[in-house]
Amino acid sequence: MRDFFENEIPHIHFKDVSFSYSEKKENLIFKCNFSINNSGFWMVVGNNGSGKSTLLKLVNGLIKPKNGIVKCKANIGMVFQNPDHQILMPNCKSELLIHINQNLSHDEITWKIESVLDQVGLTGFEKRPVHTLSGGQKQRLTIACALISNKNFILLDEPTALLDKTSQLKVLNTIKNLTSDQKNPLTALWITHRYEELSYADAVAELKNGNLSNWQEPSKFQYI
Repeated sequence: MRDFFENEIPHIHFKDVSFSYSEKKENLIFKCNFSINNSGFWMVVGNNGSGKSTLLKLVNGLIKPKNGIVKCKANIGMVFQNPDHQILMPNCKSELLIHINQNLSHDEITWKIESVLDQVGLTGFEKRPVHTLSGGQKQRLTIACALISNKNFILLDEPTALLDKTSQLKVLNTIKNLTSDQKNPLTALWITHRYEELSYADAVAELKNGNLSNWQEPSKFQYI
């Protein structure tokens, strides 16, 4: 079941979900159970090869579980590890324009572009060529694209893996601010192998042996 809607808190529910890329291989995800039913900054940590990206693909409906049930009521946006794999247009404004899915007036479009760029710390970047942006600025542009298309749930697949420390912190703080917004909070599911990032989250779980641990507060998080 996959319902897209705006202005509501997304709801994600996995019940006994298993998945493998081949019938002959062991399940990469095995009898996985978890729910996300509140806005906020959710993080999943795990070693390389633990199935973190596969988990996101199951949430997004890009792949189907071999067994179990995935229920997803969300308007989902995706931020990949390498922003160059999803940015198509030559400058920031043109990239944002292709993500506007509403019939808006010129003034409304201008206001919306300015608004989302401001939200991600790229105020005044409308005419900036994409090739002049840093890796972190490109990632924040992809987040702005999700915002301008009214996504209420963003999946982020190790979005800081290719970034330096300064850019890493700017992307983390951008998502933290968006998920902490009192009026219209975003929900974000962030995949990482960097344990130092966990302190930014509202809740943390570890993916190991195909299973996701219970959600825990970052300060109380214990590895499986």
